[in-house]
Amino acid sequence: MAEDDLPTEHIIASLAEDRESTCWGCGLRLLLPSGASTFKCGWCGAITLQTAQKQKDKSLKWRWLRDRGFVCVLLLFILFVICGGVWAVYPIVFSVSLFCGIFHSTVTIVLAVATLSLFSLAAFRSPGTPPNVIWGSYPLVEKGDLENYTFCNYCSKPKSRRTHHCRSCGMCVLDMDHHCPFIGNCVGAGNHKHFIMFLISAIVSTIYISIMAVYSLWHIWPPLSVHELGRLNGSGSKFGWSLSKDIIHAVLRSTTLLSIRGFILIYLFISSFSLQIGLIVLLCQQLWYIYEGKTYLSHVSSQGDDGEKDCQNLLRFFGCPSVSFSRHLPIFRSSKKRHEK
Repeated sequence: MAEDDLPTEHIIASLAEDRESTCWGCGLRLLLPSGASTFKCGWCGAITLQTAQKQKDKSLKWRWLRDRGFVCVLLLFILFVICGGVWAVYPIVFSVSLFCGIFHSTVTIVLAVATLSLFSLAAFRSPGTPPNVIWGSYPLVEKGDLENYTFCNYCSKPKSRRTHHCRSCGMCVLDMDHHCPFIGNCVGAGNHKHFIMFLISAIVSTIYISIMAVYSLWHIWPPLSVHELGRLNGSGSKFGWSLSKDIIHAVLRSTTLLSIRGFILIYLFISSFSLQIGLIVLLCQQLWYIYEGKTYLSHVSSQGDDGEKDCQNLLRFFGCPSVSFSRHLPIFRSSKKRHEK
């Protein structure tokens, strides 16, 4: 019989014919409508993407080398700031008073040890591996065990909604926030708190470096040649402009008399001041996401604002115990808790 002679309902039935597929989570065989690219298993709850294929990242080695290069550069910069500060500041501070020198030495040691230790924890500690779950066999996988799990085609293992695969690290990371090339590691559930503490320590250190650089420059700066100030006359904006121009010229002339120690102090001030601005912006952004109960990736991927904006998120993140006044802190919405390991 020709196809044109078939009833219309027979043609529709043949196009809508179900096909058989297998759930990766529990191994059960399912009948799916033809053309369905994604389905959720009614038994284990796993989500299967029919179009997904086994992936292999060929650029993983180059990303690893890039990250190690960034880490080396950052470590060298930290060591240069510490050593340069010691060489440039210590003689000046100890010449002022013994107490000032001892106080500065104590603060420098504490900040240097804290910053390097927190950097090492953030850079070399595991960012957080997802928990191992049983999958692939129906007798072992119980109902709902893999609810909303997907399959990572890079790691070839289950991946929950809280887990993301990092192509730079070549692994799945639990509660992944972002991949930071400057620490050569992902920021996730395992090292997120250390990363935040490193930012805080680095900001405090750069602020202290800026203050000590200005303090030391104040003591070693050559005297300004201001003999032309007496010949200035006029009033109003013209006098102010002439005065400012003469002071600037005097400062530039005195700069030529600075020693190498003075130029290093100027560099330390400029670099630490510019660096602390970027770190403060990054820290405020991170703390805001934690306050919202989100990570950077969840903020980018979410279509709506479904986070829990609660100051208690910050307390839980830093491991602070619950206090009675926390219930008076602002709570705007309720949602699923995040940042819990």
